[in-house]
Amino acid sequence: MKLYRFLSEEDTSAFCHKVTDALNRGWELYGSPTQTWDHAAGIMRCGQSVVKEVEGTYTPETKLGAY
Repeated sequence: MKLYRFLSEEDTSAFCHKVTDALNRGWELYGSPTQTWDHAAGIMRCGQSVVKEVEGTYTPETKLGAY
């Protein structure tokens, strides 16, 4: 099955660490990164989609972070 995740975080090194961790666990970048201003929090946020092929069958209960 192919899994999809959208990673997001405040625009700090924490975002880079989150994406780096996913890449090192076998996820692949999907599309371009994004950045937007979070008006409510008063900060910039970054986002990046990642995908991964794994064994099994998808269900809504699939824990994406477990992969």
